[in-house]
Amino acid sequence: MAWNAELYKEKHAFVFQYGNSLVEWLEPKEGEKILDLGCGTGELTAQLAAAGAQVIGLDSSAAMIASAKNHFPDVKFVVADATSFTLPEKFDAVFSSAVLHWIRQKEKVLDRIYQHLVPGGRLVLEMGGKGNVDDIIGALDKAMQKHGYTYKPIWYFPSVGEYTSLLEEYDFRVNQVQYFDRETELADPENGIIEWIRMFGDHIFEEVPAADQEIILQEAQESLRATNFRNGKWYTKYVRLRIKAERIEPAEEKDL
Repeated sequence: MAWNAELYKEKHAFVFQYGNSLVEWLEPKEGEKILDLGCGTGELTAQLAAAGAQVIGLDSSAAMIASAKNHFPDVKFVVADATSFTLPEKFDAVFSSAVLHWIRQKEKVLDRIYQHLVPGGRLVLEMGGKGNVDDIIGALDKAMQKHGYTYKPIWYFPSVGEYTSLLEEYDFRVNQVQYFDRETELADPENGIIEWIRMFGDHIFEEVPAADQEIILQEAQESLRATNFRNGKWYTKYVRLRIKAERIEPAEEKDL
């Protein structure tokens, strides 16, 4: 997926702004080595560095990393895939805000995280949880079906039980969980839903001609006007899953 870094910063800055409170869960300490996994345009990475941590920001988008390097030249950033990255160092913590729901190969990314953490190292993450943007997805699915297209999921929004169980399979101990609704105001008062889909869901339209895309987007947005538009602003239903876990050593097998 190709990211528009400037559009992301201009109209969807809430993504990293909401990540500020996740930093409090991480409690970065001076001198710690921290990996910001899926760092985007680097705002939160720079915040971690300002706390005195030795931070590396990693993202698969070259455009996002270019923007990050331009705005935060003193912070180290690398372009790499979260499912296959290999770095020479191990980290005291891995931090990930609004990223892991993009990665449907969830097992691969957890393996990479585990391999890059020191024993006892912590993982602090926030991602979309079960029910996230169900309103937009439902409207989009209905509009696409009406015009003969099939909506194919591109996100992974797990339940609490599903994701904590997965973490335990990969030898993480889950220490803290928060699952909560966060209604989110969208930046564009005219076409908030359309702009959101264009920013985050453009990949859905790979096989849909441009003319039909416009029709589908308009219909999806209008179907949500009664529920998602008020006082001149568009809103959507975010559901977030926030977790703090630590890497543990797998138990040695013993003869029974």
